[in-house]
Amino acid sequence: MPIATINPATGRQVQRFDAHSAAELEERLARAAQAARAWRDTRTADRARVVARAGEILDRDRDHYARLMTLEMGKLYTAARDEAAKCASTCRFYAEHAHTMLAAKRVAAEGENARVEFHPLGVVLAVMPWNFPFWQVIRFAAPALVAGNVGLLKHASNVPQCALALEELFRAAGAPPGVFQTLLISGADTAPVIADPRVAAVTLTGSEGAGAQVAMAAGRHLKKSVLELGGSDPFLVMPSADLDRAVDTAVRARTINNGQSCIAAKRFIVHADIAPAFTDRFVAAMRALRVGDPMDEATQVGPLVSAQAVDDLDAQVRRSVEMGATVRCGGARVEGPGFYYPPTVLTDVPAGSPAADDELFGPVASVFVARDLDDAIRIANGTRFGLGASAWTRDAAEARRFARELDAGSVFVNAMVASDPRFPFGGVKASGYGRELSGFGLREFVNVKTVRVRL
Repeated sequence: MPIATINPATGRQVQRFDAHSAAELEERLARAAQAARAWRDTRTADRARVVARAGEILDRDRDHYARLMTLEMGKLYTAARDEAAKCASTCRFYAEHAHTMLAAKRVAAEGENARVEFHPLGVVLAVMPWNFPFWQVIRFAAPALVAGNVGLLKHASNVPQCALALEELFRAAGAPPGVFQTLLISGADTAPVIADPRVAAVTLTGSEGAGAQVAMAAGRHLKKSVLELGGSDPFLVMPSADLDRAVDTAVRARTINNGQSCIAAKRFIVHADIAPAFTDRFVAAMRALRVGDPMDEATQVGPLVSAQAVDDLDAQVRRSVEMGATVRCGGARVEGPGFYYPPTVLTDVPAGSPAADDELFGPVASVFVARDLDDAIRIANGTRFGLGASAWTRDAAEARRFARELDAGSVFVNAMVASDPRFPFGGVKASGYGRELSGFGLREFVNVKTVRVRL
């Protein structure tokens, strides 16, 4: 894949970039290794100051960064502005709490001064996707940098301007040379970087296939890795739920980021008693959404990221229909310039079809009917994924069962699944391992060191 900006709203290439040469890559690796030695010894307060300043710049230049995101991956401009704001608040969160998160923990041991300390690992490679081109990076970089690590970013090849803007962001925030750098390299060149002895760890957000490749490369060289992979998140609705709120949230949960989010709700599992009412309202609301130019604030669903993304999604829908699924709205690609696919609802979705088993990365919803609570949980857990889950009920006993029994890294009751720097984020099963955000995420890339001194 070329390293290039292709505007998804028009399908036209805007700018193309040359990949870093072998010499340029070596120079950046050497600079990162040198920076790591000094950065780890920098006071936590000084590291936090750099991250806080990055947050200030993100707020100040929010419109600029939002335009870059919309240009490169088709995100609604309003959503891109929100993404920049979320990145800024996350920088502030880690700048404020880094000292507490990294403080040594005393352990009671007779005759000893015993404690657990947290030390940086060194150079961390981040392999990041295009769908949240700033947020995915900041949620790695803010905790990693305040912990004393340095970052190398291998961003998706279709968001090079965002990747370079992030490098410039940390430089402008006062990070010393080498503390955060972007690598303009292909996916094929990533494994040798992971293998390089100067790289201590790797984190990836992306597809199952990419995660497996990175995990194998990291495992081969005994490097720590964290993976946040795909999801086919369930959205469960029970008879006691507030149906108006559930339908409204279901539409937003399926079409967030034009449907291209790992934690977007994808499988809507509705109790049989309310399935007709929910489905009719849901279909009507999805059909009414306005598809168009992502820079127009009246647009509710913008383009997919690429022509390939439209081809893949369309093929999944067509195969599901061939196997017996019913199209209630949408279901056919939008002709004309740009990479558009309409909001789509499928019912009667058969087991084994792409709409039941795979992650559909676009505004396509699959509706399933459950006989009862047990059946709803069975359907929800009947997937290889386990990232997030949203459940709608006003029954306290049902809420407790959802929290306990749903196989997911996050369970939200009467709310849409979302990431938040205060809480750990990640999945189970094929959705990956490890956690980002909160203190749990910060400590993924530290040496948890036991220190015991005899008195």
